[in-house]
Amino acid sequence: LFTLPVRGSEGLYMVNGPPSFTESTAFQRDSGKNCKAVAFSKDGSLFAWCNGEKVNIVNVTSAELLRSFDLPKAVCLEFSPKNNVLATWQAYTTAKDGTAGVPNLQLHDVKTGKCLKSFIQKKMQNWCPCWADDESICARNVNNEVHFFENNNFNTIANKLHLQKVNDFVLSPGAQPTKVAVYVPGSKGAPSFVRLYQYPNFGGPQSALANKSFFKADKVTMLWNKKATAVLVIASTEVDKTGASYYGEQTLHYIATNGESAVVQLPKNGPIYDVVWNPNSVEFCAVYGFMPAKATVFNLKCDPVFDFGTGPRNAAYYSPHGHVLVLAGFGNLRGQMEVWDVKNYKLISKPVASDSTYFAWCPDGEHIVTATCAPRLRVSNGYKIWHYTGSLLHSYEVPSNEEMWQVSWQPFLDGVFTVKAVKYQAVPSELPSAEPKPAQAYRPPALRNKPVTSSKLHEDEPPQNMKPQLGSSDKPLSKTALKNQRKHEAKKAAKQEAKADTNQESTQSSASQNAPRSAVPVVTSGDPEVDKKIKNLKKKLKAIEQLKEQAAAGKQLEKNQLEKIQKETALLQELEDLELGL
Repeated sequence: LFTLPVRGSEGLYMVNGPPSFTESTAFQRDSGKNCKAVAFSKDGSLFAWCNGEKVNIVNVTSAELLRSFDLPKAVCLEFSPKNNVLATWQAYTTAKDGTAGVPNLQLHDVKTGKCLKSFIQKKMQNWCPCWADDESICARNVNNEVHFFENNNFNTIANKLHLQKVNDFVLSPGAQPTKVAVYVPGSKGAPSFVRLYQYPNFGGPQSALANKSFFKADKVTMLWNKKATAVLVIASTEVDKTGASYYGEQTLHYIATNGESAVVQLPKNGPIYDVVWNPNSVEFCAVYGFMPAKATVFNLKCDPVFDFGTGPRNAAYYSPHGHVLVLAGFGNLRGQMEVWDVKNYKLISKPVASDSTYFAWCPDGEHIVTATCAPRLRVSNGYKIWHYTGSLLHSYEVPSNEEMWQVSWQPFLDGVFTVKAVKYQAVPSELPSAEPKPAQAYRPPALRNKPVTSSKLHEDEPPQNMKPQLGSSDKPLSKTALKNQRKHEAKKAAKQEAKADTNQESTQSSASQNAPRSAVPVVTSGDPEVDKKIKNLKKKLKAIEQLKEQAAAGKQLEKNQLEKIQKETALLQELEDLELGL
């Protein structure tokens, strides 16, 4: 059984997950209205929260209070991956006389409760140090260089990664060796770049595993895949110089640890709303383009594998096992979700969770929570729990004078839940399906009693499989092969056109009585080459006819034009021979 903590103006309490959805009796509700932050350990066994007085840690199963720290101002909490350290952060303040403030980032030993180290960390963004999954190294960005500590010994800096100005870094997930992706913004006409290193080889430019430089980047988001073989980089500018978008401009880059890199070609212009890796690490999904947005799954060669067409969406979420993908339109969209079976690329369900500000898959890969939280939305706060087949299993809305700030699933380690076969049949639910009534479009008074004609602003593109079909060659065609194929197709089209032309001419000529003698009734031969020659001869004879008319009108002809007229008899003879040969 797993739980969901709910944090809001009603206090902090735990709700039991499916199938009961009752409040957990093991966890004592903290009714204070000042709960600032909550955090689970990576394996879901420990839970910490700060209530404006203390930071408490409990064992989730027994609800036993393990530790309590006197930190009334703490607003951020995080556990290290193996539950050895709890990191806490509070706002940095300087003394009134201008002297430096006290260290505000603290690392506590969970087992003993003692403070291992305190740092000054002014910004809330990226406040928390990053650990490798086995806690062998821990890193933090200090004054544009990355400091590394080993085995939670925070008194000695074991390594430094120093580049001109490291703005951001991300450690790779999974087992050793740990890799580091670093981002250095461009300056004075030099491009920005992202580099991948393997810890601890940071010496000189040759030591990097891969490097990708690009212009047009005010900020970047770096996403490692689960197997730590590649990074996706979303580079975005604050302002779109072309004026095409309010959201600045985004580009998507792919960088692999083997040194390969590429720009992911997105077939529709516009913002990149979301990019997510499939947990299998060999595919990723991007949601992009002016509304209605496109969504496409790409492989590691950055070739499209499946295109979901266009629709009202701006987010994508793979289930923990990667077998189901949800495309959704939250924020300023209506909350429509499309649930897809990833293996067969079939649509499973289309539930609607309007006004959602939060979405998360349950670690079991079966259930989903959507929530409407303050301060993003102050009204109708609450959460809903769904099965991916579209059934709404549980819904809770807070009383109208209260707010809900956060809800989340208790995490579990990979492998705790086994992957189950994808279902299409909606699972039974006691709640009615939450289909909102479609809002009627405004109709001016003059049209109100007339039949409705559907007038869509745009037609949505249908989904299509981009994988090469069996039977066709699996390998993409090379440039020359493509060129030849196009030439071949053009030739074919030209031949058919020529055939159509000769047929047309024959019908025209038989229709007109006083046709000039060049236009003799024609029967096409079965041989396109002969037809081509006949067509050319007729063209030449027509030109000669025109020249003769000009001469009759008293125009002085050039020498070469006179020579053309002299060839008329020979051409007529040739034409006759060809037609007799039919």
